Amino acid sequence: MVLAGSLLLAGCQQEAQGSPPKPAPAAPVKPPVTDVNAEDYPMQPLPRGHVRLKDAYGGVHRVEVEIAATREARTRGLMWRKELADGKGMLFLFPHEEVQGFWMRNTLIPLDMLFISSDLRVVGIVSRAQPKSLESRSVGVPSQYVLEVPGGWTEKVGVRTGSTVQFEGVSGVDIAP
Repeated sequence: MVLAGSLLLAGCQQEAQGSPPKPAPAAPVKPPVTDVNAEDYPMQPLPRGHVRLKDAYGGVHRVEVEIAATREARTRGLMWRKELADGKGMLFLFPHEEVQGFWMRNTLIPLDMLFISSDLRVVGIVSRAQPKSLESRSVGVPSQYVLEVPGGWTEKVGVRTGSTVQFEGVSGVDIAP
């Protein structure tokens, strides 16, 4: 009891003499993530629209898309997504028509890539692109747009090279270089 009282008295005397209490260590501040390829990069929501594709049998398939029209959005693409439902995809818009190449870095799911010309025709398809690959995928033909959908989707619905395409809700989106 005497010892406890002595310690309390000593602590009060230190405080009275102006010794400041020791501050608790501050939690480390995490710098913001600026690498668009990083899993925890805070990507802003993308504009949305629809792509209508005519299949080889005359049917039409409508895909709800996120629209990647900036360098940041095109670089990020579908990285780190664990699933992509049928009827969903991402439409990449480029400023002009040229031969496009895509890789699957940090992409966890297989994708079909439909390369679309400026006159809205499918000029080539890469089917079931392998996830997490750095191999460049291209069809070797100029395109201005690329639609990514779940792997195997184009075969399942009958969309082929030469299929026609229509965009809905895309015309108002500005394409950044």
